[in-house]
Amino acid sequence: MALIVQKFGGTSVGDIERIQNVAKRVKREVDAGNQVAVVVSAMSGVTNQLVDYVTSISPLYDTREYDAVVSSGEQVTSGLLALALQDLGVTARSWMGWQLPVRTDSAHGKARIVGIDSEEVLKRLAKGEVAVVPGFQGVGSDNRITTLGRGGSDTSAVALAAALNADRCDIYTDVDGVYTTDPRIVKKARKLEKITFEEMLEMASLGAKVLQTRSVEVAMKHGVRLQVRSSFSDEPGTMVVDEDEIVEQELISGIAYSRDEAKITLIGVADHPGIAAKLFGPLADANINVDMIVQNVSEDGKSTDMTFTVTKADMNRAVETVRKHTEEVAYKDLLSDPNVVKISVIGVGMRSHAGIAQRMFQALADKGINIQVISTSEIKVSVLVAEEYTELALRALHTAYGLDAED
Repeated sequence: MALIVQKFGGTSVGDIERIQNVAKRVKREVDAGNQVAVVVSAMSGVTNQLVDYVTSISPLYDTREYDAVVSSGEQVTSGLLALALQDLGVTARSWMGWQLPVRTDSAHGKARIVGIDSEEVLKRLAKGEVAVVPGFQGVGSDNRITTLGRGGSDTSAVALAAALNADRCDIYTDVDGVYTTDPRIVKKARKLEKITFEEMLEMASLGAKVLQTRSVEVAMKHGVRLQVRSSFSDEPGTMVVDEDEIVEQELISGIAYSRDEAKITLIGVADHPGIAAKLFGPLADANINVDMIVQNVSEDGKSTDMTFTVTKADMNRAVETVRKHTEEVAYKDLLSDPNVVKISVIGVGMRSHAGIAQRMFQALADKGINIQVISTSEIKVSVLVAEEYTELALRALHTAYGLDAED
């Protein structure tokens, strides 16, 4: 007998028929003798509608009331799934975030889980009852409902699995696993049988939308075995595991991309100590996250060019913030470009192999693709290129690293 946490996303519970299909899938695990806790998202489209309601009434809304409204979508799904399970003869009960409780901090709209009281749920599971828990929500230190931010149901599921000491956490979605890259763009992309926590964390943070980044962080910290699989088939998915569990590690496991990038370049910045702090300090104060940073070598020792990236949504605010501080950061010109994409090759095999970056640069050069910015870490190399080359770059790199599926 195993204790399994199953998480179903919005498309998996998109209507009554799909909720009933989810109930049948849960029943199979119960019939196999397993203890099961289920975490559900709101039905697809519901959260967006609830957010629209809030912003229509008050563009500058109270975040506590925002959480009270948008968390209701998961509550509806939880109750409906519990009813569907009962209709199949399965003993089931829904639990709201405040009933467990799922304790969070009080950062409404983007709360973080600080602990889950699992005692009562464990007692119910031991008696054969299925616990249906709404994802995305918890209760803050002020006893008000909080939400974890978009995609937070993944984090809810992993945190619950950690609290219950579950044998596995299955994340059901509309894809059947983690692929070497986006199969919609690269037809020869392959589904991975296993991927390490570190690689999955990099892929999630760099644009792959299979798992929410924070959920992978929690899984890695607590050693929760994850499986990403489809709600619409019985095919095995992709296991996210410790590096030690992968016997033959691929040199490169995947290629991720993010279109949510914008490039800002300051030309003729004074080249002296402290200038970077004067530039990026105000951006940090404005809660603008800066990613890739490149500073050109100064030939005359007096001025240099500096380039950095932010999200597309933050580009205009970043430009405005820099211009407000022209007295502290003098420059000759400011250029912004939202038509860029970040492409990253990821693999723990990089640690023990040289020439990974060179192969990337050569593959792009062979296709006539100019690299604008480069950044690296221990297990990834990222480049910034013009957005129009996204598909060409992905296909070229996928082939260059030997990731193409066999015909």
